Amino acid sequence: MLSRSIRRSILDSRIPTSALPPTFLPNRARYFNSTVQHVDAPAESLDASLLATNASTEALETVAPVRRTIRQKVPLPPAPFTQPIALDASVKEMLPLLAAQPSHYISAHIHAKPYLVTAGDTVRLPFHMPGVVPGDILRLNRASSLGSRDYTLKGTPYVDERVFECRARVMGTEAEPMRTKEKKKRRNRRINTVKSKHKFTILKIAEIKINSLEDIEGSGESV
Repeated sequence: MLSRSIRRSILDSRIPTSALPPTFLPNRARYFNSTVQHVDAPAESLDASLLATNASTEALETVAPVRRTIRQKVPLPPAPFTQPIALDASVKEMLPLLAAQPSHYISAHIHAKPYLVTAGDTVRLPFHMPGVVPGDILRLNRASSLGSRDYTLKGTPYVDERVFECRARVMGTEAEPMRTKEKKKRRNRRINTVKSKHKFTILKIAEIKINSLEDIEGSGESV
């Protein structure tokens, strides 16, 4: 009786034959012996991963402000003159003599390029100036030097715009003839044809005037 109960318990505990692979397969023993194990990660490893992610985020937060400061380093345009002008004694002495002479020249800067002109000259800018139409009057307030036959006033880097007045009239725009250029690379049968038609802006210097000391000092006090 005892042997029958032991045998029945052994038969009940065995794996059913339906779950086993067919007997004719050669890897039956390998399939039967292989089992998939699911192991849960311990809590210590999770804490370590969280600490690592927190450390990486803190490192990114400390690096981000440095990158912002690097990107903000952009050269700014020169600020307008807002402080009262302080003329040297030699400038106060020589400026009336410079203004008394009949003809003056100026080294005006347009888009950071210098142009040495006098009254009545025509300037052909090597670009198309946007936002202007023929007949507009432009004041050129950036000049590196201003002079006459015997005297020259140089700026550091520019002469104060309250010392002089230089006005130019927009005469119009010009365009060069259409140019066609073929571009080809070696060992390549493709030929690329490029067309260009450059436009220019024509300016005429209408006036160059040097202000008096009374006007300069009055403009400095009003500011």
